[in-house]
Amino acid sequence: MAHFKLNVNGQTRSLEVDDPETPLLWALRDGLGLTGTKYGCGVAQCGACTVHVDGRAVRSCVVAVSSVVGHSITTIEGLSPRGDHPLQRAWVDVDVAQCGYCQAGQIMTAAALLKERRSPSEEEITRAMARNLCRCGTYPRIREAILRAAAMGEASEP
Repeated sequence: MAHFKLNVNGQTRSLEVDDPETPLLWALRDGLGLTGTKYGCGVAQCGACTVHVDGRAVRSCVVAVSSVVGHSITTIEGLSPRGDHPLQRAWVDVDVAQCGYCQAGQIMTAAALLKERRSPSEEEITRAMARNLCRCGTYPRIREAILRAAAMGEASEP
């Protein structure tokens, strides 16, 4: 059994896992009960498991929990405790979600983009979001919500 202290959503959290190479995804979901981060493919291809590590979007299904000790981890639950991050508000305003399964990963990827580029072009949004899959095909609404959040001007991570 391996014991870790992780900085997750601004809090130090203790965690025990069987193997230090356990993917961060499972440490978050099973170990810490943060189920907003979803399992999609397990090979970093779909983006459903996207979280931030030190403000960068990463695919938590392929990141070992041991590799993030000492780093700041933000999940969808920590993006805004009240669910009122500009992207979350824009997602609701534009009615992006259909099934909703990929949406946490989509929002986390978009939040990293807006932290880097406050007013991205549609082309920059398309490029940044290209590796996040949505089986329902809500890409036009995702793009619209990102543009709306950017227009709100406060879309960076807390």
